Amino acid sequence: MNPLLEPLRSRYASWLGLPAEDTSDEHPDEVRAMPVILRIERAEPPGRTALLEAAAAAALAVCLDERVQPGGEWAEPVHAWLDNRIRKVARRARGAHWQAVLDLPGSTIEVDGAQARALVPGLVKEAPKEVSRLQISGSELPADTPGPAPADVPLLMLNPDVPMTVGKASAQVGHATMILAALLPDDELAAWAAKDYRVAVRTPSPARWKELCPVEDPEAGWRDNRVIAVRDAGFTEVDPGTITVLAQQPGTSA
Repeated sequence: MNPLLEPLRSRYASWLGLPAEDTSDEHPDEVRAMPVILRIERAEPPGRTALLEAAAAAALAVCLDERVQPGGEWAEPVHAWLDNRIRKVARRARGAHWQAVLDLPGSTIEVDGAQARALVPGLVKEAPKEVSRLQISGSELPADTPGPAPADVPLLMLNPDVPMTVGKASAQVGHATMILAALLPDDELAAWAAKDYRVAVRTPSPARWKELCPVEDPEAGWRDNRVIAVRDAGFTEVDPGTITVLAQQPGTSA
């Protein structure tokens, strides 16, 4: 298992078991976040599912980049972030503003023409102007019908009972890839890396969601179904403690 993600691995089960009110406390001056920049051009907006899949992969790509290794140029800011909340702030960009964020440290992933760039996390109050000037809300993409999910990549399932904007959902699927990666053995993580951390994002039926959601016993959920859950702190859009995404590693018959 990757040692860089140990803070997530050690917190995962206990986090799901916390009372909802214990998931939303933080000190404003110490808030660290990973900016996730979504390219949404006015004339040719991307598909919603493809953009979420790109965002999910980009967030993990930053965390497991070789520059995060001890002594690397990204090591200090990424480790400081991982030791606290894995908060992400999604922003939209187009045209020259998108080109500007390409000069900031981070990783860009493209899926079916949709592009997302996850940046090296830092203190929110110190965000560079190329990021702080971007809108957090104001753009939405219509739901699409992506078809059956590929069987050889992780499946990220959005909660069918919790509407989320594309920005909120992009942050949540990024959380999901990170938690999932924290639990994978080295060989499976290497195989995923060879596929650029690609995923499939889908919305299951309410019945399927209820069947797989492991909140009552997260360890059994991982052991029996290879499913992890993302529980939101409730800063935006959803109530504290809401399960927003389930991620299932391929290779299970559940």
